[in-house]
Amino acid sequence: MDEPAHNVEVTVITHDAESAEITVVGELTEHARRPLVREMTDLMLAGATLKQVRVDLCEVTFMNSAGMATLVQLQRMAQPRGIDTPLVVHTAAVARPLQLSGLWRRFTIVDRREGHPEDVHEATPHGHDHS
Repeated sequence: MDEPAHNVEVTVITHDAESAEITVVGELTEHARRPLVREMTDLMLAGATLKQVRVDLCEVTFMNSAGMATLVQLQRMAQPRGIDTPLVVHTAAVARPLQLSGLWRRFTIVDRREGHPEDVHEATPHGHDHS
């Protein structure tokens, strides 16, 4: 049985041989996983020199735990190839769940929320405990 179309759009812009950007518009839920993973896979297969895939979440209106798990999956796909996956955030709908879950520290974050100076929060290096 086919499900209705879901409120997510995923597009890719390849900037050069070393960088690309995936833009997500709409709801970042389990329905976004397949198109996001497909686009990341295509980028990695096409570019042996790829160093960064920026994930633009500025137009995400809702994100749940399945959406956050998808972001972690993208990062895990990219890490073995040395590809950085910074997240660009613009709303509390994305920033707050990332902060509450601890993923805010796992990813490099480009913070474009209103009232916050544009800031880049570097990911906490893996293997370091800051407790």
